[in-house]
Amino acid sequence: MFRQFCRALAACLVLTSPLAAEDRLPLGYGRLSTNDLFAEGRDRWQTGSVASSRVRGPDWTGHAPDAPGALLEYRLGFHVMSPSNLRNPAPGDRPLATAISLGLHTHFTRGAAEIALGGDLVVTGPQTGLDDFQTALHDAIGIAPPSPGVKDRQIGNGVHPSFVGEIGQDIAWGGARLRPFAEARWGAETLVRLGADLTLGVVGQGELLVRDPVTGQRYRAVQTDAPGSSFVLGGDIAYVDSSIFLPESRGYALTDSRQRLRAGVHWQGERHSAFYGLTWLGEEFDGQPNGQVVGSLRLKLAF
Repeated sequence: MFRQFCRALAACLVLTSPLAAEDRLPLGYGRLSTNDLFAEGRDRWQTGSVASSRVRGPDWTGHAPDAPGALLEYRLGFHVMSPSNLRNPAPGDRPLATAISLGLHTHFTRGAAEIALGGDLVVTGPQTGLDDFQTALHDAIGIAPPSPGVKDRQIGNGVHPSFVGEIGQDIAWGGARLRPFAEARWGAETLVRLGADLTLGVVGQGELLVRDPVTGQRYRAVQTDAPGSSFVLGGDIAYVDSSIFLPESRGYALTDSRQRLRAGVHWQGERHSAFYGLTWLGEEFDGQPNGQVVGSLRLKLAF
């Protein structure tokens, strides 16, 4: 099913592109690891995720091409969500859920607007092996792993085609750059989102940044090596229509809106680069007593 999905999606993108496959060059690789242990030091709700992107396309000129399908981004993601107590969760707390996503996306411009469109296959349940990985990791660092009952009640096996689109625009604002954006998702989670990001500094200019689905932090996928730093602030609000991770059939009711606030620092040295960010995630379901703060980290070391 994944192969059929990717072939169909790739065919749609290629049909809109003037480039042949051999004309696309490897342009960059980006990733971001997020965990609540990087911030609150706890293990609950949006407990951990990894997002990664490999980008191919024509020679990079500081912005995406104006043709959809010319620049392609191949995405791979890992995601673990859990109740706040892995041994004896409170009634109504969210179930354990694990997901691996594989996707193909394209980035292009229309005038001053930056657009990203694509699709992912989201694979859920014990078939991902992430619940066993979480257990092994907790055993290794001396933290209580999920109980057998928690694992038995986790979100089950499934394969969920999903689509996402984002449109944004960089606006010079004094010595900073303000980027309002709108996003829509359909599939594993169906939602619409409005937000903005503010960047102060040189890192990120003339680069391709990709939005992490959990935090909204933007990580560098095609980057320059000019030394410097940037401080970023952002926030957004979403209306969520449905989520396979909080199924209505189990009695979960989604909150009226889902909010995120974030801040972070990009640093680029002569050879190495780093990013660290904090994101406050608001409540996602009725019965969640409060939001949480997660940390995001990316290190790039060249030896």
